[in-house]
Amino acid sequence: MDAAADRDAPVSRLERSSHTAFIDNNTLHVWGGFQVVAGVDVILPSDEIWLCDLDSGTWERREITGDIPPDLSGFCGSHLNGTLFIFAGCGPLGWTNQMFTVDLKEPNCSWKKLTDTNGSTPSPRDKHSCWVHRNRLIYFGGYGCKTMGEVRNTGSSNFVVEEMSWATIGNTLFRFWGWNNEVHVYDIHTSTWSTPETQGPAPPPRGCHASTLLGNKGYISGGGENAELDLFCLDLETWTWTKFETPASCTPLGRSMHTMTSISDHSLFIYGGLGTDGNTLNDAWQFNTLKKEWTKMIHPHKDKPRVCHSACLGSDNDVVVFGGSSSFCIRMDSVAVMRAPSQDHCKDVFMFQTQPYSLFRLCEDFIGGNPELLGKQLDWLPSKLRHKVDKRVAFFSALTSVPTA
Repeated sequence: MDAAADRDAPVSRLERSSHTAFIDNNTLHVWGGFQVVAGVDVILPSDEIWLCDLDSGTWERREITGDIPPDLSGFCGSHLNGTLFIFAGCGPLGWTNQMFTVDLKEPNCSWKKLTDTNGSTPSPRDKHSCWVHRNRLIYFGGYGCKTMGEVRNTGSSNFVVEEMSWATIGNTLFRFWGWNNEVHVYDIHTSTWSTPETQGPAPPPRGCHASTLLGNKGYISGGGENAELDLFCLDLETWTWTKFETPASCTPLGRSMHTMTSISDHSLFIYGGLGTDGNTLNDAWQFNTLKKEWTKMIHPHKDKPRVCHSACLGSDNDVVVFGGSSSFCIRMDSVAVMRAPSQDHCKDVFMFQTQPYSLFRLCEDFIGGNPELLGKQLDWLPSKLRHKVDKRVAFFSALTSVPTA
């Protein structure tokens, strides 16, 4: 991706794919990713983060100073206790295993590069995922490089070699490139890396999969080439893998670059992705972890296929989707398979309702969408409630209004 391309091109800086996002205090935070300018992939700036007030739909840009991360693709972002962690990815000098953090609770945010860590840092990688559990960041899978010694000490079922070539990253000479299914744990209190020994049927090595945390279990789906979507979970107390077996006729199409969100004590929500049929998908599914069955959802967003988007759990268990691409194109020839740059990057926020709303939420949304029906009666509301209603009025009056940089 060309980081030297003109970042001042007249394209909204909010349009992006492969970013990281999380919700805190009903505010959507968005960092990183890329967009296409004049047919060229451009990594978005690392020295800013965008905040969307989900009550009003208004956006705000915050600057971040300090040890700014390099331009990264395929990184993994995680949010814990008000701090954003960015680990690994592919930068201007190739793959990396660096970790950066920023405390977003501070009035003046500043990046810090973590250097004094204990234990063995995972090898450089991208397209991996993370579960946040009990003050630990638990990483799974991805694509990256290993030394000859690392490959000798890694089982063939844990690392699938795709390419062999020499590359120097830092002071280390790497030889092998491929996909892994490794589990690595970073303890934020002790700044220590560890690698637990897992049991049970682990997922085959993969990247571009989706992951989510539900209770004490981390779930993984997709990212492979299976015709049907596979699903695994890892017990984060016993480190035991479980594979869910479901009838092929009742299982979603296999996919990658989709999202999976936990929406209740026993439900997972899947949306979009790049199907194994080559299409950008617009379907939504729920998986019941108790009944071990899939249910295809009827929803109003069939006109919004998405790949490389984000999906976060919002208020009232809404799934909040942002960004991504609406048309992901793959070009193939006799030599290689590659992604064609797409201009169809998105900047809209939309939501999936996963449960009945409370009477308060229904009234709030009705008033926000129809303020003219009440007129001056809105002035009778307590100031705090009036402020919330004013935000909802702004939200419904400007659903498609998004600022550009």
